Amino acid sequence: MNVLSKKAGEPLATSESKAVLLNRADARRRRVLIYTLRVLLLVVILGGWELGTRYGVIDSFFWGQPSGIWAQIVTWVTQGTAQGPLWEQIAVTLEETVLGFLIGVVLGIVFGVVLGRNRFLADILGPYIKALNAIPRVVLGPLFIIGLGFEMPSKVALAVVMVFFIVFFNAFQGVREVDRNLLANARILGASQRHMTTQVILPSALSWIIASLHTSFSFALVGAVVGEFLGAIQGIGLMVQIAKNTFNANGVFAAMVILAIIALLMEFLITALERRLLHWRPTTVSDVTL
Repeated sequence: MNVLSKKAGEPLATSESKAVLLNRADARRRRVLIYTLRVLLLVVILGGWELGTRYGVIDSFFWGQPSGIWAQIVTWVTQGTAQGPLWEQIAVTLEETVLGFLIGVVLGIVFGVVLGRNRFLADILGPYIKALNAIPRVVLGPLFIIGLGFEMPSKVALAVVMVFFIVFFNAFQGVREVDRNLLANARILGASQRHMTTQVILPSALSWIIASLHTSFSFALVGAVVGEFLGAIQGIGLMVQIAKNTFNANGVFAAMVILAIIALLMEFLITALERRLLHWRPTTVSDVTL
């Protein structure tokens, strides 16, 4: 009798295969349950909202209603908006957001790594960076509008400052948290400063940097939309402003739905990038339970 077998005469490999299949089946059932409950929750919220407006519990003039929001989206898709086709408004906002996001991420990583590696420089610039971070970034929007005009640069600039500090502080802290023994071993092996940065420090801080991207893209989108809301010729933020000025609650919610879809799609792409770059990372408790 094989004492390692689950049953007498049963090979160990067969028992392990059955365990793997059972785990996969449990994971599938859990995913189905989660997606079912998500859809059910959405149905309950939208259904309650719709019924509340139809029976007068919720004032649809101020809070809109799901059917009116859907009708507004259909109207924008089929007939366009006051500024032109809907896809053009989405493209403008998305371009501003992506440009601001990329520039802010690059600047945040560069400054975070440089100041994280150079304590003397960090001590000099630290108070200024903290003071700038303490300023609500949204209030810079009017200043950018005055200096850069109503075109895209002012929205990109606001998106950049919204993203920069999030990425900077994560990159800075990620560099500071690099294992000192790892750095010492790299120096002993003769690694140059460039190799230390590109092959030791950046890979070690990558988890911190990637984690900041999930939040920073949403802030980039906020920066672009707020900039458009303050003054623009095209964009979803301008659509929100016009809907607000005409007391069109359904239009405001419809624009919010479009923004939410954009944010979710980008979150999916960032998550895919994270899995590709951090495939070596061991599974954590949160990965198993969420």
